[in-house]
Amino acid sequence: MRAYALLFRKTIVINFNSLHKKYRTSLGLAAMPILFVLLWSTGFIGAKFGLPYAEPFTFLFIRFVLTLLLLTPLVVAMRISWPSSPMLWVHIAIAGCLVHGAYLGGVFYGISLGMPAGLAALLVGLQPLLTAAFAGPLLGERLTRRQWLGLMLGLIGIVFVLGSKLEIGESLFDGFGINALLCVTTALIGISVGTLYQKRYCTSMPLLSGAVIQYLAAGVLLGCGALLFETREVEWTITFALTLGWLVLILSVAAILLLMALIKKGEASRVASLFYLVPPVTALQAWWLFDERLPLLGLGGMLIALVGVVMVVRKPRDKTA
Repeated sequence: MRAYALLFRKTIVINFNSLHKKYRTSLGLAAMPILFVLLWSTGFIGAKFGLPYAEPFTFLFIRFVLTLLLLTPLVVAMRISWPSSPMLWVHIAIAGCLVHGAYLGGVFYGISLGMPAGLAALLVGLQPLLTAAFAGPLLGERLTRRQWLGLMLGLIGIVFVLGSKLEIGESLFDGFGINALLCVTTALIGISVGTLYQKRYCTSMPLLSGAVIQYLAAGVLLGCGALLFETREVEWTITFALTLGWLVLILSVAAILLLMALIKKGEASRVASLFYLVPPVTALQAWWLFDERLPLLGLGGMLIALVGVVMVVRKPRDKTA
């Protein structure tokens, strides 16, 4: 009897530890999208803080160089493996030029040309629709009717949030020209194609060493842009230094590694739907930092966007169960 009692107690302990570990793992996975949205949304705020002191390509080039100085020694010290084949290096570099170079370069340059950060966030927020439209033919993913409805609700929510900040009769092109619009459109295409490309060709890449390759490729691309189109002058103020530090540590390291992990674990269209939450969260941050208040229409838009994201991200029930 004593042996049976010991075996029963041991079984209970093992099962409890297993359930506790499973709960912690599930909780961590559930928190990853929320944390990513909170971190990613600060990128538009960082652009607003930093661009008065440096031109966009120069700003981003410095950011990528500092990021490489942090990540490369970490990869070496931890003895993390590098991609196994030269072709994988090429795929990772191409994804880096799209996800980091085209996206960030387009957003920062568009804002520097006068486009409001909120409108830039709205245009880039169209990404999930593009990703979902191309995920089927390129990756073999299929969306249900509920998920398509969620995508549309998310888009409507973004329009309400950022459209509520525009005056009646105000032109969307006031204060900036067609070049700013082209820059942000390039950013939209870059992040959409880059997400799909990485999911298709880079799922086997080591996350940390892969990030180093991506930042190196994007840094070369934006460095060439700075040499060709900018004066490369920087006003080193405390505000610029703090902004640069935040963008390097929080955006270029923490948020990007989270994005890569999410892309690797989930379907591209589901991951892309998280970007619907970025404009509402950015609007909340702007309210907190710059006292930019949202009317009831904007608050309603945030709720609609949340409902849309839940409809897309939630996995459909297994009908065979």
